[in-house]
Amino acid sequence: MGIVVLGAVFVDIKGYPADVYIPGGRNAGRVEIVHGGVSRNLVEDIANVELRPTFVSLVDTTGTGADVIRKLQDHKVNTDYIRAVPDGMGTWLAVFNNGGDVVASISKRPDLRPIVDILDDHGDEIFRNADSIALEIDCDKEIVKAVFYYAEKYRKPVFAAVSNMSIAVERRDFLRFCSCFVCNQQEAGILFSEDYDSKTPEELRDILAHHVQAAEIPRMVVTMGAQGAVYAAQDGACGICPAMKVDVKDTTGAGDAFFAGVTMGLTYGKTMDEACEIGTRLSASVICTSENVCPRFLPSEFGLEPGRAAGEQLTFDI
Repeated sequence: MGIVVLGAVFVDIKGYPADVYIPGGRNAGRVEIVHGGVSRNLVEDIANVELRPTFVSLVDTTGTGADVIRKLQDHKVNTDYIRAVPDGMGTWLAVFNNGGDVVASISKRPDLRPIVDILDDHGDEIFRNADSIALEIDCDKEIVKAVFYYAEKYRKPVFAAVSNMSIAVERRDFLRFCSCFVCNQQEAGILFSEDYDSKTPEELRDILAHHVQAAEIPRMVVTMGAQGAVYAAQDGACGICPAMKVDVKDTTGAGDAFFAGVTMGLTYGKTMDEACEIGTRLSASVICTSENVCPRFLPSEFGLEPGRAAGEQLTFDI
């Protein structure tokens, strides 16, 4: 079954200025509409490393929804557990500056509750043979609880990312049952009620090492943009993974690609340092293009061995 990914599909509407961006002014440029969403990007990133993920999600009943499924199938994603329902996809409207960074955005989240019905009907067949599970921890609580129920039942490691940390803070208890939680510097500050904007990687590494112990989070990675990423684990391991230097065109999807790399690495037996290096390479490959996902790679380029799953034994009480 490979890695099972759960979460939302978005349609991204992205505006790029042709000249210097003027806040509040009229900016000529171009507008692109692409398939997006943290989980949708994640599952395509995994498929682009020639692994065969399964996507549990929703699309809407329009032609755009059908296009999303068709593209994922072209990338060899298992789409058997995607359902077409009204309001099944979200929308993200973003404006970029000349440096490829988002300067304004508005998002409309979809109603993901029908995913609960998918899990009720097919949960055992979805998770029984999975290598691992990846989800957005800020999904509806009923979905998150169902995922951890099956993770416990079949002893599958769970990897979590976030698209809305304000919602994810309400799910902080679930982080204790994740094999690894990945977020960015700002999101980590929200989670721990601290300001990390001015922290160096060395400082944030030490802070994170303390917090994962206090919060009983098994493993956590925090991305820091151009400063790379830091990680820490319950066993005391911690470290820094430097960023790769590339020309930035569009930062959309970079964090999703990093999460994909960490998930694949840890799923198939890599160390935290090695998994973060995979994530860094995938992230860099996205930043230097206007795409939301990484280009094609072979598993052998990262030393990945599908079938060698982490199989981490965790204790659940939800």
